[in-house]
Amino acid sequence: MLDQALVAGLEPARQKGPRLSALALQGTAEGAPMACVFGRARVVGQIIWAARFLEGRKTSSAGKGGPRTVEYDYSLSFAVALCEGAVDGIGRVWADGQPMDLTGVTMRLHRGADNQTPDSLIEAIETGAPAYRGTAYVVFEDLPLGPYGNRPPQLAFEVFRRARGSEPRLEDRLEGVCLIPGAGEFVLATEAVVRREGLTRTAPENVHAGSGGTDLAVSLDQLQAQAPNLKRVSLVIGWFGNDLRADHCVVRPGVERLDKPTEPMVWSVAGLMRGEAHLISQSGGAPAYGGTPSDDAVRQAVAELKARGLEVTLYPFVFMDVPAGNGLPDPDGAAEQPAYPWRGRIRGEDGVGATAEVAALFGDEAGWGLRRLALHYAQLAAETGAEGLLFGSEMRGLTWTRDADGGFPAVEAFRALANECRAVVGADVKLSYAADWSEYSGWREEADVIFHLDPLWADPEVDYVGVDWYPPLADWRDGDGGVDGEVFSGPDDPAALAAQVAGGEGFDWFYASPADRAAQQRTPVVDTAHEENWVFRSKDLKGWWSNAHHDRADGVRAVEPTAWVPGMKPVRLTEFAVPPWIGAATRRTCFRTPRVRRAGCLHSPPAAGMIRCSAARSRPCWVILPIRTTTQCRRSMADRCLRPPTSGAGTRVPGRTFRGDRMSGPTPRLGAPVTG
Repeated sequence: MLDQALVAGLEPARQKGPRLSALALQGTAEGAPMACVFGRARVVGQIIWAARFLEGRKTSSAGKGGPRTVEYDYSLSFAVALCEGAVDGIGRVWADGQPMDLTGVTMRLHRGADNQTPDSLIEAIETGAPAYRGTAYVVFEDLPLGPYGNRPPQLAFEVFRRARGSEPRLEDRLEGVCLIPGAGEFVLATEAVVRREGLTRTAPENVHAGSGGTDLAVSLDQLQAQAPNLKRVSLVIGWFGNDLRADHCVVRPGVERLDKPTEPMVWSVAGLMRGEAHLISQSGGAPAYGGTPSDDAVRQAVAELKARGLEVTLYPFVFMDVPAGNGLPDPDGAAEQPAYPWRGRIRGEDGVGATAEVAALFGDEAGWGLRRLALHYAQLAAETGAEGLLFGSEMRGLTWTRDADGGFPAVEAFRALANECRAVVGADVKLSYAADWSEYSGWREEADVIFHLDPLWADPEVDYVGVDWYPPLADWRDGDGGVDGEVFSGPDDPAALAAQVAGGEGFDWFYASPADRAAQQRTPVVDTAHEENWVFRSKDLKGWWSNAHHDRADGVRAVEPTAWVPGMKPVRLTEFAVPPWIGAATRRTCFRTPRVRRAGCLHSPPAAGMIRCSAARSRPCWVILPIRTTTQCRRSMADRCLRPPTSGAGTRVPGRTFRGDRMSGPTPRLGAPVTG
């Protein structure tokens, strides 16, 4: 005994940390009611299974002769029932009321299908493990409990579930989307990218969702869960123009900062490194746009989309980085060019110099213009195996620019560009131009009616007619609804919206002046000269597509038709969307953004008292879908109408700025998409 005491006195002291004999789990009760989710909801679940906790032991020493410390850590595997199934997915997770970092956490979601099988872990531990069919639940495997005080945290989950019905919903019918915002240096990367802030600190560039996955991966997971029949994605990628005058405008890649070190991916676009790129202007103390997505990020995005079984069309896009107070001469005669305008306002001066001005904007392969923009992404399309490429979009002012002979030099330039792109991508890639809805059908001024884009649409290297489709789908007025209020039940009455797709303004009638619009004095659309009413109907896609086109110079109808042959190519709506506000179908030319000023836009924040309503977005999309087979459209959430927050604040994703053109705004989880 004495010897043992002497020996023990020579050993260093041993200190033991606290140990657990039992764990208190999140509340659960037999027969407790099960939540039923419609749309999106925050749900506190019920523990339905738990394994024995695992104890880990770690011994450390303070040095020779110092005390030894034994510390214990614990982990637990358990399952939490969420709600009635089947759900579309889950978003954020909260632990003890705080957003839970799921990096390194093994969490499996069982959606609650009627044929779901038991979880592999539960089945390995329990004999005859239940499958919990009809119940959505998650399983955490060996969740470390140290961050929560060595106890299981109180958990809550953001659950997504589309309302089911006898008829398919909009989300079930969607086959294509435009993936926006198109701006964000690493927003399309599938690997995590960080920027260095000093010697030891880093900040994420493209991981903001809380699940540990990249923004793109989380976005696509949610998108495919809620649009299960998705087949095609148009990948928007922005470069930046700096002037509305065609011969002064330079179009090139842009960055948010010239001095931002990132890893493991380094920004580079078209051979341009960060220090050589266009520096995006500041607005409100932050970059007015996110930067051009890095080429490596685009490659990763295309690979990810194709791995998910989706067809990809590359959509090069021009944002106009023209800040307020620019002092630039305005082609339309204003004191200066408007801040962050629509790219469709770029134009040349009609007349002798028009061809040269248009050529300056297109540039050559080595310069910075529309040609290099299109050819660069043609090369990426060929390299990545993308199925399609849009070599231009919504350059309405440019295609309307006329030379001294009355020709349209930009149309011929786009034809030449289509042929150059075809030589790069090969015969299998679908090529087209995405015309604005007010541009695709022709140019009209006074007595002239010219189908100016027909040479482009008829070109053998152009596979289809692309149209960004934003005509008005309603004419509902505040208060009693005006003229439409006498016939229809409300601004989002499905019957009213359906009647406006091939009817209403731009089809049956038009407003001859702002005064007529204010008074709702409607003038019928009638071609009294040749009884071709479709010529003057901007909405009449079928009439335009199914008839021969005869130009009318000075009102005289040409004997010979243009190069367009009726029905020769399909028409694809390369974009269409509706803002989620009641009455938005009346003015849906723009998305919510405080930057762009375009006539007829519904600006952000919304007018006081305006009611947010996802049905106002989904129902117009629903009635548009039957007019074509290939659709690009933003998906909507549940048909629930909510008043906007009193602050008027919009949704913004950390680490990114979505401003500028009408493609700006929240996206399906590329920040919230897009979603884009």
